[in-house]
Amino acid sequence: MSAALQVTAFGLALLSTLFLLLATCTDCWMVNADDSLEVSHKCRGLWRECVTNMQDGVRTCDQYDSILADHPVKIVVTRTLMITADLLAGLALATLVLGLDCITFFKEDPGVKLKMCYGAGAILGAGSMLGLTGSVWYAVDVYVERAMLVSHNIFLGVHYDFGWSCWLGMAGSTGCFVASVLLTCCLY
Repeated sequence: MSAALQVTAFGLALLSTLFLLLATCTDCWMVNADDSLEVSHKCRGLWRECVTNMQDGVRTCDQYDSILADHPVKIVVTRTLMITADLLAGLALATLVLGLDCITFFKEDPGVKLKMCYGAGAILGAGSMLGLTGSVWYAVDVYVERAMLVSHNIFLGVHYDFGWSCWLGMAGSTGCFVASVLLTCCLY
């Protein structure tokens, strides 16, 4: 039972870490949701803003001025939290690989392997909380921005909703949390 649980937690942690990495690197955290002419598809991310012309499929992206330039708080906080979550999830995966029963490293001392699995679960839990906080922070800020425009009866022609990168960050963080629970609570 323990070996199957370890492999399941490892698979879930690996997939969730990939989701977190993709969410951090991709540029569709916000997408236009009200383009009545559907001439273009706009995405805003943590690193750049892209516009795709729907008629000919040409995609152009504008990089933000500099990583160190003044950016909105939601971008800076989300970048920081997501990068930290990515690093913690990667560290947890490396620790978990060494702690798996099917790996011969530290085979002579099963207590060390069990502690490595628990440690990986704790690190994954911390990373999942940071990733979830970053993703939800960004999503709430998008919602508040949209609600303020609606409450003031301001129609700019285009408003933004959560993009697939934001959802991917939430899914990856949730998966890391579930893997963390499997490793810390159910392994013994």
